[in-house]
Order: sequence, then C-alpha cells, then structure tokens
Amino acid sequence: MSDSIHYRRFTSADIEAAHALTAQLKWPHRAEDWQFVANIGVGFVAERDSRVIGTLLCWKYGAHTSSLGMVIVSPEHQGYGIGRRLMEMGLEELGPRATVLHATEVGRPLYEKLGFAPVGMLDQHQGAALQPPLVELPSRERLRPLGVNDTPRLVELASRASGLDRASVLPPLIEAADGIGLDRDGELIGFALFRRFGRGRAIGPVVAPRDENTVRAKALIGHWLASNPGMFVRVDVPAESGLTEWLESLGLTRVDSVVKMLRNAAYMPPPDAQFAQYGIINQAIC
Repeated sequence: MSDSIHYRRFTSADIEAAHALTAQLKWPHRAEDWQFVANIGVGFVAERDSRVIGTLLCWKYGAHTSSLGMVIVSPEHQGYGIGRRLMEMGLEELGPRATVLHATEVGRPLYEKLGFAPVGMLDQHQGAALQPPLVELPSRERLRPLGVNDTPRLVELASRASGLDRASVLPPLIEAADGIGLDRDGELIGFALFRRFGRGRAIGPVVAPRDENTVRAKALIGHWLASNPGMFVRVDVPAESGLTEWLESLGLTRVDSVVKMLRNAAYMPPPDAQFAQYGIINQAIC
C-alpha cells in the first residue's frame, strides 16, 4: 500500500476532507475550527487515489518553540506507517524547536519513539454548566472587559504562562473570541477567552497569577459560565491545575485525559514563577 500513498503540503482546499476525517473519528471540530488552526500553521496530508487519508498540522512559535497536532489517519489506513511518516515530515519542518503535543495512549508509543517524553497530563471537561458560586477576588482586583489596547499585554501574559511564544496565535484568536480580563490597580494580570468551538463554546486560554487556591482562575472561568447558563462548554485544564474537582462540581464532566509530551526540552523556557496557564487554547495549538 505504501507505494500508492502520496504525501504533500496541506492547503486550504483540504479543509473539507480534513473535517470529514475528524467527523469519521467523532471529533467535535467544525470546518471553521479546522480553518482557524490551518491558517496560523503549516501541515501535510497523505493521499491515496486522490483522497486525503491522513493529516498533520504544526505551528512555529518564534525561533525556539512549537506545537504539533491534528494527527489523523483514517481507520481503514492505520497500521501502514502513515502517521509516522506525517510526524517525520512535521518534525523536519519544525527543526530543533521545543515541540509540545497532547497524546492519546494509542499515539504515545509512536511519539516516544520520535523523541517525545511525557511532562504532564491534561483533563478535558465539558457539559452544560451549573451556575457557579460567586468567587471573591483579593482586594484591589476586579474583572473587566478587554480592550483593543490590551493585546500586547495579553500576548506577554500568554507567552509567559505557557512557555510558548504567542505573538502569532493570540491576535487572531482574540479577534474570534470574547474576552474578560483580571485587573489589579489598573494593571492586567490575567484573562480568559470564550469562543465558538465544536458543538458549543470553549474557554481558553485562561491565564492568571499562580495561586494555590486557584481563586483567580475560578473567577475567570466562572464569569463565562455565569454569563452563559445551560450552554454546552468545553475547557481543557492541566491535571495539576487544581480545577478538576471544582469543574466537575459545576457539571463540567471530565470526559478524557491525555498526556502532554515534549521534544527538544532544552529549548523550552522554564516555568514562569508568577503566571500559570490554567486552561489551554486547545490540544493542538496548546
């Protein structure tokens, strides 16, 4: 079969076929979700008889960091090394950058063979949330709407919290999302975005000062839940965030957990001492 498979660059003309692959696997992505992530990255497809049977997208964040995702092979073509070849093409494109991905247990053995190592877990929560209890913020802190002049600070906060350069990702995401900021004495110290995704809405990224009680992250997430009662919402949080039990108490069930993996760790900045990412954008662009 390998002789009949052709590999090439992903183009915008592949969106419909790529969306059909995710629908076949019962992933929630809309065609618009594919379009967004494809517009800010590069990718590759595997074709057989002019039909797209596999995809991979990757994203470069500055000179030193990157992520990789949307690795899909149609069920009837799995087991022929297609996923591995797509991964090799993506890694060649990214070069020596520190590269993050989120892996299912099925995909993990391949990623480990390609140099990725587990560095954490991610919990996926979704559901129609209950009304959250009021979260009292520390004195001098308040939630406020985001403005057009906040973008540079949002990029700074998101980059520091994630360890990934967010200069190319966050501005288009802000345009497609609603946002709420956390303000302390006129200084923006956190935020959470809320946007269309899949069958409902997604919250993320969620960035806030590190806090053992996660009060600020809960206030940011709780704002969107309280503003959209009964709406289907998804939020993906690091397992170590301390938010899983709270989210489940609000009706956002943990439906899946995946492994966060990293390659070329020497190029990854150390964790920021002040800010943390309590919710990611999504499992592809992190």
